Amino acid sequence: RVFELGASKYGAFNWRKDPVEAETYVSAAQRHLLSWFDGEDIDPESGQPHIAHVACCMAILLDAASCGKLIDNRPHKGTSADLIRALTKPLEQ
Repeated sequence: RVFELGASKYGAFNWRKDPVEAETYVSAAQRHLLSWFDGEDIDPESGQPHIAHVACCMAILLDAASCGKLIDNRPHKGTSADLIRALTKPLEQ
C-alpha cells in the first residue's frame, strides 16, 4: 500500500527513472521510525503503518543504488559505526 501511495504521488518506480538523493529517504525513514518508536503505529497522513514506510524507504535506497540512480549525499565518512561496535555489548552466542 505504501508503494501504491508513492506511485500515485510521484510515479511508479520514479527512483529508477530519475536520480534520487539518499538523504531524502533516510530522513523519511527516520521520521517514520521515530514516530513508531514513540508509540504511533499508523501514519495519520497515509493510514499505513510507519514501519511499512521505513521498509519502503530502505527498499528504494537499495533499488536506486542497484540501478545507478542513487545520489549518495551522505556526509563524509565518520567513525559512528566504529564507536557503536566499540561501545555496544556483543550478543552472547
